Amino acid sequence: MIRHGLIQKSVLSLAVTFVATVGFAQAPLKYDPATETKVKGTVEEIRLVPPSGGKPVVHLVVKSGAGTVEVFLGPKSFVDDMGASYKAGDQVEVTGSKVTQNGADLILAREVEKGDDKLTLRFKDGKPAW
Repeated sequence: MIRHGLIQKSVLSLAVTFVATVGFAQAPLKYDPATETKVKGTVEEIRLVPPSGGKPVVHLVVKSGAGTVEVFLGPKSFVDDMGASYKAGDQVEVTGSKVTQNGADLILAREVEKGDDKLTLRFKDGKPAW
């Protein structure tokens, strides 16, 4: 019984170490003004990544036309400090750099407009405002 528990703890420890190493080994996403695009659509979902622990970042899933696109806003603390809030059903226009991460398209937002409100997340050169 003790040996079985020790094996489970060892396997769990190895799995956590592997996931952490893979996560930190990925290069940070880089804003490229040459790939800047605009997307208009409806917010379908708000995601906090990672959902627990660490410092979460805000992602929006925006339905535009027949598809959806994931939009990286920035640290939740910065978005909150700017007084911005989003919910499913909000109409938004996102200006940002289209990048690929793990084979999926993602937009690094520079600005997000919702009605008369505009949230600036990055400067024109792509440097984060936070």
